[in-house]
Amino acid sequence: MADEFWDKKLHIQTIGRDDSKADSYHHPYEPTPYEVLERLAESDYISKENVVIDYGCGKGRVGFYLHHKIGCKIIGLEYDNNIYQQALFNLDCYGEHETICFLCENAAEYCIVDGDCFYFFNPFSVEILGKVMARILESYYENPRELLLFFYYPSAEYMGYLMT
Repeated sequence: MADEFWDKKLHIQTIGRDDSKADSYHHPYEPTPYEVLERLAESDYISKENVVIDYGCGKGRVGFYLHHKIGCKIIGLEYDNNIYQQALFNLDCYGEHETICFLCENAAEYCIVDGDCFYFFNPFSVEILGKVMARILESYYENPRELLLFFYYPSAEYMGYLMT
């Protein structure tokens, strides 16, 4: 019920799973439940001044919801061109183009300029996660700032990696 309500309210279409491009390195598209996003938005960890980078943004649900509720800047990275095109369609329907940006980009190669909050819902393998974390640390060394990492339902492999 919440999925349909929020998709309609935000004028977007993010419901459903898509595993057409899934492989051992890239996991299927599956949107974060709105109930989880509501808790995140109400946690006060993210404010209007933050820049959230959503790794494996899919059709953009996380970005649209956080932008709507908080007003923060959103950068969504998606490797699957078909799903990326759906995110762009949703962006046109949502109507905000100044503070929401979607890129069809390899997460391991993305150069972080101004992100300070990073969202992950198991978008890719732990091997790619290691490369992404190296990019995040590299951006921190170039521009020291408080960084927040958000993992929804992390895999056992992610947990093992993060503990080391």
